[in-house]
Amino acid sequence: MTLAEKIRYLREVEGSLREMGRPMTQLELVNAIRKEQGKGISQSYISQIENGSRRHMTQATRSLLAKFFKVHPGFLVDDPEGYHTELTSDLRTVEGKLDVWLLQGSEQFAGDAEIADVLIKAARQKDTRKCMLLLGAILDTPGLAERLLEALRPQSGTDGKTR
Repeated sequence: MTLAEKIRYLREVEGSLREMGRPMTQLELVNAIRKEQGKGISQSYISQIENGSRRHMTQATRSLLAKFFKVHPGFLVDDPEGYHTELTSDLRTVEGKLDVWLLQGSEQFAGDAEIADVLIKAARQKDTRKCMLLLGAILDTPGLAERLLEALRPQSGTDGKTR
């Protein structure tokens, strides 16, 4: 996982912990750090980290973010290619990758609130892998997706938006 992915993921987790029902925005993060830690970091600095134009942080920034997110400062670096800890199972690695992938997808589909919301909901599932396998099984069963969508969301079933 890259540093950028970790920061985006931590903003998602923090938003959930604060019962926002969405990821904490970069600006909300900056304001919360200033309020709770008494130190500042700019929104543009966070943006540069997340978009990959700033690949490394100063030690002071790393310590500030680690303290705010309650993670070890060593977590806030890019993981080496293929890295995983001995205690992390392959399945948990898949879960983490799926969650990050879904959260990134929700950012890319921010203009379509329904799709972004569904991607975030899937990432928040306790067993994201099982959720994706269920979706696959539904799609493998001819007509089931359409019937389920019509039964669960009748207004969406007739407007031509179902896919």
